[in-house]
Formats: sequence, structure tokens, C-alpha cells
Amino acid sequence: MLAFPPHAQEDRKHERNFEQHPFGTRLHRQDGSAGKRLLGHSHPARHQQLPGLRHHRQQHPELVRAYATVKRACAIANEELGLIDVSKAEAIRAACLEIEAGKLADQFPVDVMQGGAGTSSNMNMNEVIANRALEIAGHQRGDYSYIHPNDDVNESQSTNDTYPAACKLALIDALGPLAESTKKLAKAFHDLADKHINDVTIGRTQLQDAVPMTYGQEFHAFATLLKSDLAAFDRVVPLLAQLNLGATAIGTGICADLRFRQSATKHLAQITGLPVTAAPDPVAAMTDMARMCLHPQP
Repeated sequence: MLAFPPHAQEDRKHERNFEQHPFGTRLHRQDGSAGKRLLGHSHPARHQQLPGLRHHRQQHPELVRAYATVKRACAIANEELGLIDVSKAEAIRAACLEIEAGKLADQFPVDVMQGGAGTSSNMNMNEVIANRALEIAGHQRGDYSYIHPNDDVNESQSTNDTYPAACKLALIDALGPLAESTKKLAKAFHDLADKHINDVTIGRTQLQDAVPMTYGQEFHAFATLLKSDLAAFDRVVPLLAQLNLGATAIGTGICADLRFRQSATKHLAQITGLPVTAAPDPVAAMTDMARMCLHPQP
């Protein structure tokens, strides 16, 4: 029996294909959907060398799902406007739906903590969608002459408008479980307040003991603050749902069809059931992170 060297055994274990791009041809094994940009510039080992970042991507599946949802809405808009043909759009939408359902999760090694304003995440998403769409359409992975990560999946888009949109949708998604936990904690503080309404302790100011109060008063105050946070969650959703799709790189909409902004926003609202609207000033919205940072007041 012939013995194969280790590298030959590995080649026999994994089918291979060649990916064409402007810099030449690159060999890829057939056991993954990540493309050349991810493998060339976003290798997971580089991220995992940073202390505390090893498991960040596994802790943010809602960001991956949200990004796929954004890409699906954009594909529908591009098809509606005649910017990509129906067969390509159908394959892209199908790939997005798989990612939204949690499939292909191992194909997203880029950590949420990264430089480059999210470009690595955007290209990771574009390439996984493109390669899976190619399979769905009956083509080989890497056959970008048919479905291209940039020219088709990323049509009318930029990292600078799609990545913030995905982040905001992911935050809205995460608000649901957070709200439920906050309600439970607020009720627990209310129960403690009732139980210890007559138990005296010492209130503190300037990190020192000050004047008497009851534990009931203290726990009731904690519950009230949490209820205020719950109300803020409801108020922040429409603010987070104000997106900038179609604004592309700096807010001017360069390289995007003028109709895309309205179409993509409409379809994303229909898909998510959220009050998604277009930012009134796309240039200002491009650099405005206030909705992610500020505690909205009534």
C-alpha cells in the first residue's frame, strides 16, 4: 500500500479550488467559505493574540445575524432596482437566511474588537455570503465571475453604512434579553424593599457614613433606577433603528444608486418589523455615534 506524505494526505482529505482575483490565483481548500481578503488580512490568530479577545466573536452571534439581515435587505433592494439579476439575488438571499439561522457560524473568525471601522467584518460577511450563494446557484466557491463579494453582495454599500446598521440592529436584538433580566432584578429589589422596610442602616455620602435610612428605602431606590432604564430601552429603539444605508463611504452616497437608500430602508423595516427609518442627514449620521453611547432622556 502506498504511503502518502502528511501534506498529500491533507490534500486528499480536503478538496481544493482556485480563487481568481486581481493579484493572481490563490488556492483554497473546500472546507470553508471565507475568501481571500479574510485569509489574507484577517487571520483569526492575529486577533487571538490580543489579551481577552479570544472569545469575543462567539459572544456576539447577534452581530453576525444582524449583518446577514442587512445584506439580505440590500440584496432585495438591488434586485428591485435592477442592479443585480434575479438568480443572483435569490442565491444571495438564501445564503443570508442560512447565516441568520445560525449556520456557517464557524466561518466568521473576525473578532468584534478590531481596527478598520469594521471592514474586516464586512468583507468576511460578503465573502461567506458570496461563496455560499455560489454553491446554492450550482457554482464552485471562489467563482467570483458569477457572484462577486464586492460587485454583487456589496453592491450600493460600504462598510461605513452597513456595519453601523448591523451593530444597531444587534443592540436592539440584545435589548430583549436584557430587558427581561432587568425586570426580574427590579422585582427582586422591590421584594427586598418590602421585606426590610423597617430595618435601619446608615446612608453614605462622600464615601462616608452620614445619616440614617432604611434598607427598604435603599432597595426601593435601586428598583426605581432599573425601571427608569427599562423605559429608556423602549425610547432608544427608534433611535437605533435610524440607519444610513445607501450613504456609502462618507454619507454622500457615492457609487450607490440614488434609489437604493429608500428601497433598502423599506425592505429592512419589512424584514425586521422594526421602525427602521433613514437618517435625515446622511453625512452627519455617518460620524454620529451618540445613539450607541447616550442614555436617552424622556
